[in-house]
Amino acid sequence: MLGIAIAVLRILQPDLTRLRVPNGRDKGRLLRALERARGVLGLRRILRAIGLSPSRLAAWRRAAKGCALDDVSSCPTTSPHRLTADEISTIGAMVTAPEYRHVPTGRLAMLAQRIGRVFASASTWYRLVRERGWRRPRLRVHPSGPKQGIRATKPNELWHIDTTIIRLLDGTRAYLHAVIDNFSRRILAWRVHDRMQAGNSVEVLVEAGAGLDRELRPTLIADGGIENRNAAVDELIDSGLLERVLAMVDIAFSNSLIEAWWRSVKHNWLFLHQLDSVSKVRGLVAFYVEEHNARIPHSAFKGRTPDEMYFGGGDGVPDQLASARASARQERMTRNRVQECSVCA
Repeated sequence: MLGIAIAVLRILQPDLTRLRVPNGRDKGRLLRALERARGVLGLRRILRAIGLSPSRLAAWRRAAKGCALDDVSSCPTTSPHRLTADEISTIGAMVTAPEYRHVPTGRLAMLAQRIGRVFASASTWYRLVRERGWRRPRLRVHPSGPKQGIRATKPNELWHIDTTIIRLLDGTRAYLHAVIDNFSRRILAWRVHDRMQAGNSVEVLVEAGAGLDRELRPTLIADGGIENRNAAVDELIDSGLLERVLAMVDIAFSNSLIEAWWRSVKHNWLFLHQLDSVSKVRGLVAFYVEEHNARIPHSAFKGRTPDEMYFGGGDGVPDQLASARASARQERMTRNRVQECSVCA
């Protein structure tokens, strides 16, 4: 038996790295040799000599035994702490049951313990829901909000105005006012101030309407903020230049276009810089407005820019891009087909 033990060590010692992840044949050979040699040297001493942990040996032994059950991935006998098939079935029934649809999954796990159905942790419930693709019966019945807000049919038909606050590094605030055209998404006018004043909105509205045909009377969509409902703005509305409606009050749509532009200018540009002064913010906004209006194409316009939509240019851009995409696909197929490796040959 001593010779067998020495033979085992001679077999296993030369290439321990390969035997850390052996194939099925090597595992069986190793297990048989360990069983023959453990009576002479002791299992703990052999495992220490070959660098194999007891837990790894136990896992190999479980895998070697196998399991004849078709509905489990591993043998329940060797993993007695795992959930039974009945417990898993109960969890699935409770997760998908309509009477529990108002209970969050984590609390449902605790509720199952309170009523004596299944005693398993919330993490186990989450894992089973994720692995088995169970869907909670939470089909929304209450009407959801509109997926698309109000849309204009031509430039200068609908305008949106709003104000957003930008916090500077020293804790002070900068106030960004802007007017956007609904049809073209073009920023018609904007201002950055260090204080919120009633005349700020009037400034951007007057600039947006400069050079506008007097016969046109755009409809101004604004929220109920004090910057949009004050004496100065009321006087401008009364002059007949604009017609004002309040979002979510006079119409059933929000001021989402200008709010979407706030997210874009902040997260795509302003928050990438050190905002240490109002003048710094003003310069950054000027750059982004120019990029937004004249250079960055909009997906809603099939590649055209807001300036092209507002001034009536770029009619051939969608067709040009479609032709270019078709040519690129054909060239890609041609180049891939001429590539050849040893397997293809």
